[in-house]
Amino acid sequence: MTDGIREIEVKYRVAEPAALIRALAARGVAFSAASRQDDQAYAVNGWSYGQSKQGRAFARLRTQDGRHLFCVKRPLDNELACEEHETEVLGRSEMHEAILAMGFYPTVRIVKSRRTARLGGMALCLDEVDGLGVFFEIEMMVGGGRSALQVQAELDRFARSLGVDMERSTASYDSLIRSASVVVA
Repeated sequence: MTDGIREIEVKYRVAEPAALIRALAARGVAFSAASRQDDQAYAVNGWSYGQSKQGRAFARLRTQDGRHLFCVKRPLDNELACEEHETEVLGRSEMHEAILAMGFYPTVRIVKSRRTARLGGMALCLDEVDGLGVFFEIEMMVGGGRSALQVQAELDRFARSLGVDMERSTASYDSLIRSASVVVA
């Protein structure tokens, strides 16, 4: 467990995105224009899908609006409660090679259109994920003293208060994409 800042999130598959947008607009929330994100996910050598992610480091290389972002996440309490470190890098291909040299291997590619908004301390994301559908994420950055499960319960109460048909998912996008490709294959 870390005493630092953690990203804690909840995620939902959304049946009717327009209904969600209307419910949030009624609370004064307006989403940004969509931005395309192209993410390559990486796992540390020795880890494979089906094993626990808790306590293990995972990397991501994202390209969005011509910028490249390198991120390392380490799930603590569960897959959606992570210690996170992110920085911009100059070259995607050079960073890819560096990630491999650090002992990671590429897992899945996640490509999505993301619209964002803020409400209080919450970051709201409406994602259309290629091959998966539309998802609503609610993220909050919290100090190490707060229980991730308690924060996730608070975020879930907010999501449910919107009165929109959504199905909660406890998996990250890379796990969802991996599961979808295993079922299809």
